[in-house]
Amino acid sequence: MGEDELALLNQSINEFGDKFRNRLDDNHSQVLGLRDAFKDSMKAFSEKMSLKLKEEERMTEMILEYKNQLCKQNKLIQEKKENVLKMIAEVKGKEQESEELTAKIQELKEEYARKRETISTANKANEERLKGLQKSADLYRDYLGLEIRKIHVLWRVLALLHKRRQTLTLSKASECDLILPLIQY
Repeated sequence: MGEDELALLNQSINEFGDKFRNRLDDNHSQVLGLRDAFKDSMKAFSEKMSLKLKEEERMTEMILEYKNQLCKQNKLIQEKKENVLKMIAEVKGKEQESEELTAKIQELKEEYARKRETISTANKANEERLKGLQKSADLYRDYLGLEIRKIHVLWRVLALLHKRRQTLTLSKASECDLILPLIQY
């Protein structure tokens, strides 16, 4: 056993070594090919992810910009809403004022109607009194032959005489002489 077996063993070890090296070379070139393919795919993936990241950053900026615009628009809407509420309050105040003025006008109309009625009634009463006075004046003129004017003049003269009574020392006859011409007037 000896040498033949040893030579056979040596040969099988050498064959196995050659096969192993060939396979290792094949595997090595496969690994190198896989490594290069992995590097290429990683580079493409990295570029793709870089583009996605930039796109996401742009989207984030756009979202922030839209958010700011929405905040501004919300503030404007709130201001307009407050203005509209103020205007509504003013309109309601004006309506209230208008209603109050309408009620006041109605009250004034009613008061005016009452006063007009009172004046009308007073005018009618005055007309009745005037008719009565006219009848009295006609009666005095017809039955007594005096005019109301002369009576007024007489009263005026008597009032003047009463004022001057202290300064004048006239007799009753002379006073009558003064009064009679005035009555005949």
